[in-house]
Amino acid sequence: MPDSSDEHYLTTAEVAARLKVKPETVYAYVSRGLLTSTRARGRRGSLFLETDVDRLVGRTVDHPGAIERIESQLTLITDDDDLYYRGHAVRDLVAGHTVESVASLLWTGDLATPDRFPAPPDEVELVRRAMAAAPAGARLTDKLRIAVAVLGAGDLLRFDLTPDAVTRAAAKLLGVLVAALPGPSRPAGTFGADLWPKLATDSAAPPRPELLDAAIILLADHGLAVSTLAARVAASARANLYAVVSAGLGALDGQLHGAATSVAYDFLLQATDDPVAAVSARLRTGQAIPGFGHKLYRRRDPRAELLLDLLGDVPATRTVRTLADQVRGFPNSDVAVAALMHTYGLRPDAGEALFALARTIGWTAHALEEYAQPALRFRALGIYTGPDAQGN
Repeated sequence: MPDSSDEHYLTTAEVAARLKVKPETVYAYVSRGLLTSTRARGRRGSLFLETDVDRLVGRTVDHPGAIERIESQLTLITDDDDLYYRGHAVRDLVAGHTVESVASLLWTGDLATPDRFPAPPDEVELVRRAMAAAPAGARLTDKLRIAVAVLGAGDLLRFDLTPDAVTRAAAKLLGVLVAALPGPSRPAGTFGADLWPKLATDSAAPPRPELLDAAIILLADHGLAVSTLAARVAASARANLYAVVSAGLGALDGQLHGAATSVAYDFLLQATDDPVAAVSARLRTGQAIPGFGHKLYRRRDPRAELLLDLLGDVPATRTVRTLADQVRGFPNSDVAVAALMHTYGLRPDAGEALFALARTIGWTAHALEEYAQPALRFRALGIYTGPDAQGN
């Protein structure tokens, strides 16, 4: 044991200050074998050899290396499969609050009643022209990526990363994106009411904008999904909000992430007439059943549960429940959104756009958290496996 006066040892608090982390993270480094702690004679607490700490500091300029745990105050998934945003049950948020209020909660911690997201006409027109240049067959998410890049290029103050500036930019970004999407505009209403005519193709179906409001709230954040991690890495490099959202949209475009709603939409269409045959066809080819089960939930996906309840007893929800019985699994949010799309004749790519708009709220919240952390703290430890310097 070192003597308590040994100047070559540091306390936990001193290590945390030098590494720019919390004391809890220091103990995590010990459990991962990155640091070795020891006890001092005559005093409480652990001590750490200063040379070991310096070695850890030296892995990067600003941070000791790869981060495996990211602390966040945003989203909680409980052992009972309940979902909370900053301590508020998402079920309650859907029942009594607007999209703008939930965005305020995630961005600032205040469940306020802010004004609707602004959509300045000149910026809406700029984005519409940019979207119109997209090639035929471009999906709504393709147009959203174009729009975010154009709006970012036009915002000369985009590098102001103070919380007020970021939240103002995010609110305007969301307002402009919805207003500029192809399709008719409606008189000012809720976020879902503005979005509905942009996604709907069946004019005979009665509008249910409250369902879109609910879906946006339910999908706004879900912890460190791959697109959210991409957004946080960009924010760690002090990328501006538009670049952060672009990073999230890039990861969202993966077939295993944002496209999951489209896969569930196609599968639900195939299963409408004969659910058993649809399941059998997937099993025969060794494919997973899209829209059922989830890595983070054990027995139910509360987002799907709530959205399906709001849809009520319609053909699409009956098909989903029949499929759940066949696969002996619970429906997730992807198939719930697909059921919404089929019930109200939404565009086949509506689910992806809905997901992207919702997650823009969450990515902004994570960016705000990340801007408050030490910069460039994400540095994975790469293990070189190529030829040596002699080419061997």
